[in-house]
Amino acid sequence: MTTDEMVVDVSQDWVLACDVQQRFMQGLGRTSGSVDYSARCRQVRALGGDCYDFVPLADDGLALVVGDASGKGLAAALMIANVQSSLRAAALFTGNDLAALLKVVNHLAYTSSLADRYASLFYGVFDGPTRTLRYVNAGHNPPVVLRRNGSLHWLEMGGAPVGMFPDPKYEEGVEQLEPGDLLIAYTDGVIEAANPVGQEWGVQGLLKATAVWRHKALGNAEDLVRLIFNSVDDFSSGCQTDDATLAVLRVV
Repeated sequence: MTTDEMVVDVSQDWVLACDVQQRFMQGLGRTSGSVDYSARCRQVRALGGDCYDFVPLADDGLALVVGDASGKGLAAALMIANVQSSLRAAALFTGNDLAALLKVVNHLAYTSSLADRYASLFYGVFDGPTRTLRYVNAGHNPPVVLRRNGSLHWLEMGGAPVGMFPDPKYEEGVEQLEPGDLLIAYTDGVIEAANPVGQEWGVQGLLKATAVWRHKALGNAEDLVRLIFNSVDDFSSGCQTDDATLAVLRVV
Protein backbone atom coordinates (compact mmCIF):
# COMPACT_ATOMS: atom_id res chain seq x y z
CA MET A 1 0.00 0.00 0.00
CA THR A 2 1.37 3.41 -0.97
CA THR A 3 1.47 6.43 1.35
CA ASP A 4 -1.34 8.09 -0.59
CA GLU A 5 -3.48 4.96 -0.31
CA MET A 6 -2.83 4.82 3.45
CA VAL A 7 -3.90 8.46 3.82
CA VAL A 8 -7.12 7.80 1.89
CA ASP A 9 -7.79 4.70 3.99
CA VAL A 10 -7.31 6.59 7.27
CA SER A 11 -9.48 9.45 6.01
CA GLN A 12 -12.27 7.03 5.13
CA ASP A 13 -12.03 5.40 8.56
CA TRP A 14 -12.22 8.84 10.20
CA VAL A 15 -15.32 9.78 8.21
CA LEU A 16 -16.94 6.45 9.08
CA ALA A 17 -16.17 6.89 12.80
CA CYS A 18 -17.67 10.39 12.77
CA ASP A 19 -20.77 9.13 11.00
CA VAL A 20 -21.28 6.26 13.44
CA GLN A 21 -20.97 8.55 16.47
CA GLN A 22 -23.42 11.06 15.01
CA ARG A 23 -25.95 8.34 14.29
CA PHE A 24 -25.79 7.24 17.93
CA MET A 25 -26.55 10.77 19.13
CA GLN A 26 -28.94 12.38 16.71
CA GLY A 27 -31.23 14.94 18.30
CA LEU A 28 -34.51 13.37 19.35
CA GLY A 29 -37.83 14.16 20.90
CA ARG A 30 -40.17 11.39 22.01
CA THR A 31 -43.07 10.73 24.32
CA SER A 32 -43.94 7.51 26.11
CA GLY A 33 -46.86 6.86 28.43
CA SER A 34 -45.46 8.88 31.33
CA VAL A 35 -42.53 10.92 30.02
CA ASP A 36 -41.63 13.33 27.24
CA TYR A 37 -37.89 13.40 26.58
CA SER A 38 -35.31 14.91 24.29
CA ALA A 39 -31.55 15.44 24.02
CA ARG A 40 -28.86 17.01 21.91
CA CYS A 41 -25.08 16.69 21.69
CA ARG A 42 -23.11 19.44 19.96
CA GLN A 43 -19.40 18.75 19.58
CA VAL A 44 -16.46 21.07 19.02
CA ARG A 45 -14.67 18.59 16.75
CA ALA A 46 -15.91 15.93 14.36
CA LEU A 47 -15.41 13.34 17.12
CA GLY A 48 -16.13 14.17 20.74
CA GLY A 49 -16.16 12.79 24.27
CA ASP A 50 -19.76 13.52 25.29
CA CYS A 51 -22.60 11.06 25.00
CA TYR A 52 -26.25 10.62 25.79
CA ASP A 53 -28.62 7.71 25.42
CA PHE A 54 -32.27 6.95 26.10
CA VAL A 55 -33.23 3.27 26.25
CA PRO A 56 -36.95 2.41 26.43
CA LEU A 57 -37.57 -0.40 28.92
CA ALA A 58 -40.45 -2.77 29.55
CA ASP A 59 -43.59 -1.58 31.37
CA ASP A 60 -43.21 2.09 30.46
CA GLY A 61 -39.67 2.37 31.83
CA LEU A 62 -36.83 4.46 30.47
CA ALA A 63 -33.06 4.43 31.04
CA LEU A 64 -31.15 7.70 30.67
CA VAL A 65 -27.39 8.08 30.20
CA VAL A 66 -25.31 11.26 29.99
CA GLY A 67 -21.53 11.04 29.99
CA ASP A 68 -18.41 13.14 29.47
CA ALA A 69 -14.96 11.64 28.85
CA SER A 70 -11.77 13.41 29.82
CA GLY A 71 -9.96 15.16 26.99
CA LYS A 72 -11.19 15.90 23.49
CA GLY A 73 -11.14 14.43 20.00
CA LEU A 74 -10.40 10.84 19.07
CA ALA A 75 -9.08 9.71 22.47
CA ALA A 76 -12.17 11.03 24.25
CA ALA A 77 -14.45 9.51 21.62
CA LEU A 78 -12.85 6.08 22.08
CA MET A 79 -13.17 6.36 25.86
CA ILE A 80 -16.85 7.30 25.81
CA ALA A 81 -17.61 4.59 23.22
CA ASN A 82 -15.97 2.07 25.53
CA VAL A 83 -18.10 3.28 28.44
CA GLN A 84 -21.33 3.19 26.42
CA SER A 85 -20.75 -0.35 25.16
CA SER A 86 -19.71 -1.54 28.64
CA LEU A 87 -22.84 -0.01 30.14
CA ARG A 88 -25.17 -1.74 27.72
CA ALA A 89 -23.40 -5.08 28.14
CA ALA A 90 -23.28 -4.89 31.94
CA ALA A 91 -26.98 -4.00 32.13
CA LEU A 92 -27.80 -7.45 30.73
CA PHE A 93 -26.54 -9.31 33.81
CA THR A 94 -26.59 -6.89 36.76
CA GLY A 95 -30.38 -6.68 36.92
CA ASN A 96 -31.86 -3.78 38.86
CA ASP A 97 -28.77 -3.13 41.01
CA LEU A 98 -27.53 0.17 39.56
CA ALA A 99 -24.58 0.41 41.97
CA ALA A 100 -23.38 -3.04 40.84
CA LEU A 101 -23.85 -1.98 37.23
CA LEU A 102 -21.56 1.04 37.68
CA LYS A 103 -18.94 -1.08 39.44
CA VAL A 104 -18.79 -3.37 36.40
CA VAL A 105 -18.59 -0.40 34.01
CA ASN A 106 -15.83 1.14 36.13
CA HIS A 107 -13.84 -2.12 36.17
CA LEU A 108 -14.06 -2.46 32.40
CA ALA A 109 -13.13 1.18 31.84
CA TYR A 110 -10.25 1.09 34.34
CA THR A 111 -8.68 -2.08 32.95
CA SER A 112 -8.96 -1.08 29.28
CA SER A 113 -8.01 2.62 29.40
CA LEU A 114 -4.85 4.64 29.89
CA ALA A 115 -4.11 5.94 33.38
CA ASP A 116 -5.23 9.50 32.66
CA ARG A 117 -8.50 8.53 30.93
CA TYR A 118 -11.83 8.46 32.73
CA ALA A 119 -15.42 9.57 32.22
CA SER A 120 -18.07 11.15 34.38
CA LEU A 121 -21.40 9.41 33.96
CA PHE A 122 -25.01 9.81 35.06
CA TYR A 123 -27.21 6.73 34.74
CA GLY A 124 -30.87 6.79 35.72
CA VAL A 125 -33.82 4.43 35.34
CA PHE A 126 -37.32 5.92 35.34
CA ASP A 127 -40.24 3.66 36.25
CA GLY A 128 -43.39 4.90 34.53
CA PRO A 129 -46.11 3.35 36.72
CA THR A 130 -44.61 4.68 39.98
CA ARG A 131 -42.87 7.74 38.46
CA THR A 132 -39.78 6.82 40.47
CA LEU A 133 -36.25 7.62 39.29
CA ARG A 134 -33.39 5.45 40.51
CA TYR A 135 -29.93 6.71 39.61
CA VAL A 136 -26.17 6.67 40.14
CA ASN A 137 -24.07 9.76 39.54
CA ALA A 138 -20.48 8.74 38.77
CA GLY A 139 -18.66 12.05 39.23
CA HIS A 140 -20.91 13.90 36.79
CA ASN A 141 -22.36 17.41 36.99
CA PRO A 142 -25.42 16.84 39.18
CA PRO A 143 -28.58 16.83 37.06
CA VAL A 144 -31.33 19.00 38.45
CA VAL A 145 -34.95 18.09 39.15
CA LEU A 146 -37.18 21.14 38.85
CA ARG A 147 -40.47 20.54 40.60
CA ARG A 148 -43.77 21.76 39.26
CA ASN A 149 -44.06 23.89 42.42
CA GLY A 150 -40.78 25.69 41.63
CA SER A 151 -38.47 23.87 44.06
CA LEU A 152 -35.38 22.07 42.83
CA HIS A 153 -33.16 19.18 43.84
CA TRP A 154 -29.71 18.10 42.64
CA LEU A 155 -29.02 14.43 41.89
CA GLU A 156 -25.64 13.89 43.53
CA MET A 157 -25.72 10.35 44.96
CA GLY A 158 -23.20 8.02 43.37
CA GLY A 159 -19.40 7.85 43.39
CA ALA A 160 -16.22 8.52 41.40
CA PRO A 161 -15.95 8.89 37.61
CA VAL A 162 -15.62 5.53 35.85
CA GLY A 163 -12.09 4.50 34.97
CA MET A 164 -10.43 6.75 37.56
CA PHE A 165 -9.97 4.25 40.43
CA PRO A 166 -9.74 0.42 40.51
CA ASP A 167 -12.52 -0.29 43.02
CA PRO A 168 -14.66 2.69 44.02
CA LYS A 169 -17.94 2.41 45.91
CA TYR A 170 -21.18 3.49 44.25
CA GLU A 171 -24.46 4.36 45.93
CA GLU A 172 -27.88 4.48 44.35
CA GLY A 173 -30.17 7.47 44.79
CA VAL A 174 -33.97 7.51 44.50
CA GLU A 175 -36.17 10.44 43.51
CA GLN A 176 -39.95 10.45 43.45
CA LEU A 177 -41.20 12.47 40.49
CA GLU A 178 -44.65 13.90 39.77
CA PRO A 179 -46.46 15.12 36.64
CA GLY A 180 -44.97 18.44 35.56
CA ASP A 181 -41.53 17.78 37.07
CA LEU A 182 -38.44 18.20 34.89
CA LEU A 183 -35.11 16.38 34.96
CA ILE A 184 -32.27 18.22 33.19
CA ALA A 185 -28.88 16.53 32.75
CA TYR A 186 -25.96 18.30 31.08
CA THR A 187 -22.21 18.33 30.54
CA ASP A 188 -19.60 21.01 31.27
CA GLY A 189 -19.87 22.49 27.81
CA VAL A 190 -23.37 23.78 28.57
CA ILE A 191 -22.80 25.58 31.87
CA GLU A 192 -19.20 26.65 31.17
CA ALA A 193 -20.04 28.48 27.94
CA ALA A 194 -18.50 31.96 28.25
CA ASN A 195 -19.34 35.36 26.84
CA PRO A 196 -16.74 37.59 25.09
CA VAL A 197 -15.55 39.01 28.45
CA GLY A 198 -15.03 35.58 30.00
CA GLN A 199 -18.15 35.27 32.18
CA GLU A 200 -19.63 31.77 32.30
CA TRP A 201 -23.30 31.07 31.56
CA GLY A 202 -23.42 28.78 34.59
CA VAL A 203 -26.16 26.83 36.26
CA GLN A 204 -28.05 30.08 36.81
CA GLY A 205 -28.22 30.59 33.07
CA LEU A 206 -29.66 27.09 32.70
CA LEU A 207 -32.28 27.72 35.38
CA LYS A 208 -33.25 31.11 33.94
CA ALA A 209 -33.72 29.66 30.45
CA THR A 210 -35.89 26.88 31.89
CA ALA A 211 -37.94 29.42 33.83
CA VAL A 212 -38.63 31.30 30.58
CA TRP A 213 -39.78 28.08 28.94
CA ARG A 214 -42.13 27.33 31.83
CA HIS A 215 -43.48 30.85 32.14
CA LYS A 216 -44.32 31.08 28.45
CA ALA A 217 -45.58 27.46 28.25
CA LEU A 218 -43.41 26.96 25.18
CA GLY A 219 -44.09 23.26 24.66
CA ASN A 220 -42.41 19.91 25.14
CA ALA A 221 -38.95 18.63 26.12
CA GLU A 222 -37.60 19.08 22.61
CA ASP A 223 -38.64 22.75 22.66
CA LEU A 224 -36.84 23.21 25.98
CA VAL A 225 -33.61 21.67 24.62
CA ARG A 226 -33.78 24.01 21.63
CA LEU A 227 -34.43 27.07 23.83
CA ILE A 228 -31.52 26.26 26.16
CA PHE A 229 -29.04 25.90 23.31
CA ASN A 230 -30.32 29.12 21.74
CA SER A 231 -29.87 30.86 25.11
CA VAL A 232 -26.30 29.53 25.40
CA ASP A 233 -25.50 30.78 21.90
CA ASP A 234 -26.97 34.22 22.60
CA PHE A 235 -24.88 34.50 25.76
CA SER A 236 -21.62 33.24 24.22
CA SER A 237 -22.07 34.94 20.83
CA GLY A 238 -22.03 31.50 19.26
CA CYS A 239 -18.52 30.66 20.47
CA GLN A 240 -18.26 27.02 21.64
CA THR A 241 -15.03 25.68 23.15
CA ASP A 242 -16.17 22.35 24.62
CA ASP A 243 -18.53 19.53 23.71
CA ALA A 244 -22.01 20.36 25.01
CA THR A 245 -24.71 17.80 25.77
CA LEU A 246 -28.17 18.30 27.21
CA ALA A 247 -30.88 15.78 28.06
CA VAL A 248 -34.37 16.64 29.32
CA LEU A 249 -37.03 14.37 30.77
CA ARG A 250 -40.48 15.81 31.50
CA VAL A 251 -42.95 13.79 33.54
CA VAL A 252 -46.47 13.84 32.07
